[in-house]
Amino acid sequence: MMIAGEASGDLHGSGVVKEIMKREPDSVIFGIGGDKMRAAGMELIYHIKEISVMGFLEVLQHLPLLRSVEHTMRVLLKLKKPDVLVLIDYPGFNLRFAKIAREAGMKIVYYISPQVWAWHAGRVKKMKSIIDKMLVVFPFEQEIYRREGIDAEFVGHPLLEAFTEPQGHSEFCKRNNFDPQKPILGLFPGSRRQELERIFPAMLGAARILNRMLDIQIAVGVSSILDYEYVKSFIRDESSVRLIQHATYDLMKNSDLAIVTSGTATLETAYYQTPMIVVYKTSWLTYLIGRIFVRIKNISLANIVAGEKIVPEILQSKVTPENLAFHASKLLENTDERKKMSEKMAVIRERLGSKGASVRVADSILSMK
Repeated sequence: MMIAGEASGDLHGSGVVKEIMKREPDSVIFGIGGDKMRAAGMELIYHIKEISVMGFLEVLQHLPLLRSVEHTMRVLLKLKKPDVLVLIDYPGFNLRFAKIAREAGMKIVYYISPQVWAWHAGRVKKMKSIIDKMLVVFPFEQEIYRREGIDAEFVGHPLLEAFTEPQGHSEFCKRNNFDPQKPILGLFPGSRRQELERIFPAMLGAARILNRMLDIQIAVGVSSILDYEYVKSFIRDESSVRLIQHATYDLMKNSDLAIVTSGTATLETAYYQTPMIVVYKTSWLTYLIGRIFVRIKNISLANIVAGEKIVPEILQSKVTPENLAFHASKLLENTDERKKMSEKMAVIRERLGSKGASVRVADSILSMK
């Protein structure tokens, strides 16, 4: 049984499913995932679109649904008795479900650690009794778990497997009808509807201001798990905004500047060393509770992995069209500043480890049968 609750988990989980099926084609893999895990050979009980929520208030609003999902998965766990339960990120649901699985005597592998270094470090001690193997994607996480007696292994970051060689600038511009001489602003609003509703309008507003000021070109990287027409509904009939789906990395690489919703996308953008501004906005209740528990200064993975603040972070009430446009215009008009930011991102690539995370994860899972 495998459980991934978000688009990034679906992507990383699909690589693991493929590797398991290569080694043992008769394997039965079922659980919660997305289109990529299903295409790799997993039977979906629930799709991530049904359960992908983030934030304290948002989780409370979806609690009846999440409890129903948990009940169904608990029943399936007892009926099918899988050899191994693999949990991928999504800690709110997965850590709770791990306790249920442990009571049922399951062997449990956790892939992509809950970010205990950011909040609630005391959870590590509790996890010792419910996790058999922790497979982490950042090198500093391994020591955190090993100090508490948890069997932890750094497997490298699975994003390295997903990255493709992007199109060159002239080819990208020709394919998408861009002028290669004009700056391209890439907008990456996230993969959740609630993120689009809170953040995307401000991104678009900033882009319109910048277009008037600097005559830029605007492109939106549309997540594969979002309905294209839903995203398009935010744009209305504006011909100056291009929606690009299934070519996210091409857009990341070829943007002169990106405005990115905080999450895995900040690591992806940093990998291509594209200058960016990170934004995030959630409900005030979620934000205030987060301020109490979060123990780190920066929220973006790009800054956290770099170990310093190399990209600006704009949060909550500061996420306005005018403020985003102000910060973006300073970068678009300063080539040296963007170059400096891009060069600093090289350390992030180094700290993601080497390719082959899915192979190492699959080997670890199969060794526990």
